[in-house]
Amino acid sequence: MRIKIKGEIREIFGKNASRYLRREGRVPANLYGSQAENVSLILDKKDVFQILRSEAGENTIFKVSYNSKTQDVMIKEVQINPVNDELLHVDLILIAMDKEIQVMVPFILTGEAVGVKAEGGFVDFVTREIEIECLPKAIPENIEVDISDLHINQSIKVEEISPPEGANWISDPEAVIAMIHAQAKEEVVVEEEEEEEEVIAEGEEPEVIKKEKDEEKEKGAKKEE
Repeated sequence: MRIKIKGEIREIFGKNASRYLRREGRVPANLYGSQAENVSLILDKKDVFQILRSEAGENTIFKVSYNSKTQDVMIKEVQINPVNDELLHVDLILIAMDKEIQVMVPFILTGEAVGVKAEGGFVDFVTREIEIECLPKAIPENIEVDISDLHINQSIKVEEISPPEGANWISDPEAVIAMIHAQAKEEVVVEEEEEEEEVIAEGEEPEVIKKEKDEEKEKGAKKEE
């Protein structure tokens, strides 16, 4: 069942007005689309978070109603305060269900690579999402990529997998999705212990031994006295 949220036309603008909205649990938004003029809206934060936390995330197609209108839309962009993660602003884009759109879809790696399981390598997940073009109803939640057959120093590229049904690749087909690398060999640094004993030249006595002999001579001299 498609999510439906309610919006309100925004008539007051400016930083103070936006701060007031956020304190009230709402957020300013803009709706863009070729079939309608750009519309400034007010949305409830909880509705936006509900969409962002859904399985399709920003690729979720939902309905927004305002002024007796109901439109099919998607989230185009969200602005988040990097300091406290507060939701600052939302951009929506009008969706025509019979027209193809371009969206970013995440990759999910499946299987355990031979190069990891049997050869001791590790997976380098290079390209985590890809841009595709398709009808709104054909947008996949993710694209699975099986890496089971990859050995060390082997990779899998976009061009080696089939796009989802009804979709076309927009991103570079030669882009590497994942690669198996060998574990870096740890350099064993053997620290040569510095010899604490000094090389005794011929005719010289170690300082400690010499000191002990001097003490013995001194004791002997005292006894004779």
